[in-house]
Parts: sequence; C-alpha cells; structure tokens
Amino acid sequence: MTLDRCEGLAETARALAEGEVTARALVERTLARIEATQGSLNAFRIVRAEAALAEADAADRELASKGPRKPLLGVPVAVKDDMDVAGEPTAFGCCGEFPPVAEDGEAVRRLRAAGAVIIGKTNTCEFGQWPFTEGPAFGATRNPWSTDHTPGGSSGGSAAAVAAGLVPAALGSDGAGSVRIPAAWTHLVGIKPQRGRVSTWPRGESFQGITVNGTLARTVADAALLLDAASGNHPQDPHRPPALDVSRAVGRDPGRLRIALSLKPPFTAVPARLLPEVRERVVELAERLAASGHFVEEADPPYGQIGLTFVPRATAGIAERVGEAPFPALLDRRTLGAARLGRLLGGAPLRAARRAESVLHRRIGAFFTSYDLVLAPTTAAPPPRIGALLELSGFATDRAMIAACPYAWPWNVLGWPGVNVPAGFTPDGLPVGAQLLGPANSEPLLVQVAAQLEAELRWSEKWPSPPVTARSAAA
Repeated sequence: MTLDRCEGLAETARALAEGEVTARALVERTLARIEATQGSLNAFRIVRAEAALAEADAADRELASKGPRKPLLGVPVAVKDDMDVAGEPTAFGCCGEFPPVAEDGEAVRRLRAAGAVIIGKTNTCEFGQWPFTEGPAFGATRNPWSTDHTPGGSSGGSAAAVAAGLVPAALGSDGAGSVRIPAAWTHLVGIKPQRGRVSTWPRGESFQGITVNGTLARTVADAALLLDAASGNHPQDPHRPPALDVSRAVGRDPGRLRIALSLKPPFTAVPARLLPEVRERVVELAERLAASGHFVEEADPPYGQIGLTFVPRATAGIAERVGEAPFPALLDRRTLGAARLGRLLGGAPLRAARRAESVLHRRIGAFFTSYDLVLAPTTAAPPPRIGALLELSGFATDRAMIAACPYAWPWNVLGWPGVNVPAGFTPDGLPVGAQLLGPANSEPLLVQVAAQLEAELRWSEKWPSPPVTARSAAA
C-alpha cells in the first residue's frame, strides 16, 4: 500500500484481517494524504486525527484478539458533514460555530459496529442544495481530475476524497442526485439506495423523504460493501425496506435484461439539453450493454409533471433546516429564498405532493413491466468550473443547476434506487457518468449490471494525476 493513494475498501479490510498492515499505520497514512491535499482539494470540513488514531489502536487490539471479524475492522472511511458523529459538530456546510453532538447518527453507528474508523467529515454545500461544493464556511472543494472544476455536490467532499485516493470509500447523501452527480463528475461508483435502506436518523425523514444516505467508491464491490455495512434502521425509522445483502449480487450474471435508454430530461420549468459529449458516452455504454446480450432500446419513463411534487418537498425541507439553524443571519441569500418558498408550500401543496407519490409509483412502476431497468445520463453536462454558480441569484442558480443536472431528482421523489457508473471522459478530460435506475428494492440487479460493465471497462484502473499540494507547490 502506498502513501500516494489508498487501496480499495475490500482490499484494505483483507490486508488488515491477514495482518499485512495495522490499523494505526493505515490511519497515519490516511491522515498524511489528507494533510497533503487539503490545501489543493479541500475535501474535509473536520479531520478526526486524534480520535481516529485512538479508534485505530482499539481496532488493532481487536484484530490481535483473533475473535469474530467485523467486515470493516480498522478500515478508515469518511462521512459527509450532514451526518452526526459523536463529539463533532454537524454544520452541514453552514457558517458559524456549531456545538458537538452527543450521539452518532444511525448510519455512523452502524459503520462503527462494522469496525470502521471514522477519519473525518467531508465538505458539502449549505444544506446540500446545489451540485457544487463551495461556500464561505469552508471555501471551495476541488475535483481531483481538474482542480479548476467542481467535484459536484452536494456530496462533493466525499467524492473528492475517494477519487483522489485519500480514503477507500465514503458516505454521502442524495436528495436530488447528491451522491450520483459527484460520482459522475469524479469517475466513481455512487449508490443511491432505496429510501430507508441506510437510516437518516436522527431524522426519520430528511427533506420530506427525498434525501437518503448512500455510498461512493471506486468499484461496485466497494460501494456495495459500504452500503451493506451502513444499512439498517433505527427503531423509530418510518421507512424500513426489507433487508438485502447487496454485496452478494456483485459478479452474479443478471441474465438477459430489457433496458430502456432514456435520454430525454424529465419535465422542468426551464430548458435542459443533453450536451453531445455526454450523450456520446452514455450511448456507448448502451451499446456495450447490447453487445453483452441485453435488449436495449430508447424509451422514457412516464414522468409527467413529477417536478410539481419535488419542489414543495425540497423547499419545505430547506425551511425546516433554516428554522433550526443557530445562525440564520449567516445563511446564503438563496437558502433564505428557498426557505420562504418552502414555508409558502408547506401546507396543502406539500400534502398534495406527498399523496402524489403513490400515484407516481403506480404509473412509473408500470413502466417496469416492459423494462427491467433504465439507463440514463446522470448529468446533462460535465462539471462546471469552480465559482461558476457561487455568486448567481437564486433563480439563475436554479436555471444553471437544472441545465446541468436535470436527470437525477425524479428517483428521489420515488424513493427508488439508482447507481451511477463512470461513463468515460469528455474530450477535455472531464469525467461524466450514467445512472442505472430501477424500481423499489432493485439494488441487487443494479449492482449486477454495474459490475458487468465494470468488468469490461475496468474504470477503477484510471486515476487522476496527483493534485498540487501546498508542500510541492512550495518546493
């Protein structure tokens, strides 16, 4: 294992279990990588150096005991800054000094139960609203493939950390594509699971149920392994899908599937156009699937006016967060504008939007009697440059966001799973992705197909060039 970048999640767990490396050595190397790149990538809001080393020492003692093996014992992982980690603040991208929380959130608790070492909390934009990871609270998080560009958002810090090889995998959250979009823009696998698969407790529903926790990794197997480790429910969770062992599906033959290639963006109030350099990469993936024996044809799910159900839920969720914020005067003007809209829509429009979900399940679910899954672009465009959206007005931000990212959010309304897979690079060398989308509880099928593509394309063998570090820049 090298200092420059880490091994994968499963390989790291194996090396620890077989005594090839100690957890303390792994954590020390991880901390060194984070320190060396924080000035150039800025992936982390909080680095738990002292606490992580203590957790690593405890893991080494447990490894030496030769007792039952936890699946991630001693493996360093990162989590997004919207997740509670005991003893650390949960600022969720906001300015101000936040108090430390007393308890781990349920997803973090389950990672610890699996033996993972929580190395730190990764940067996210304010309340996870936008597909970029920038703000006055922490500056700009940059894309390891091109530090002039964003890694996406809102799980941009987690994506940058994994893509650069700082950590083998990380948790993010996805309310409108916030795992899948940064995964697409940093050449990663990103799993947005079924609603409730990974608990969002202490919030039973995050952003009125549209936000779920998911995983980012370089390989399908690693993303599935982290998903299995984090999966499960708090006793008071309102959404409790049946348990799955997603890792066992990796590498299994999915059989001959009927796949809908959906290139048309769902209805949005402002224009959105799939750029040719992204379309070409997604169509190439479709051709690969057809060459593997699947039946692939162009067809679009019957989305209808699904956007009318998304906006009340998203903005009401923002209004709830703003109402709890300890420093509302420090919030972005666009956040305050979204909260005002959310308060207006938080009564009858929100109730109607929530009721409409069952209708959408039936209508779009019927599409899956003809097709097994959907292949669609994850974004319509490659990653924008740092700062391109930061100073825009609220309306201009919405227009730019919809133009770049019109494809991911319907699956948040539905609560169904989706997996981003790397689709290649633009002529300028920027990563883009495609998403595999399925009906309720279809994670095993989606990872089977993703792993089939990965076996052929071998995307995990491609790495970004090492970013310029503060140390090397001064040399």
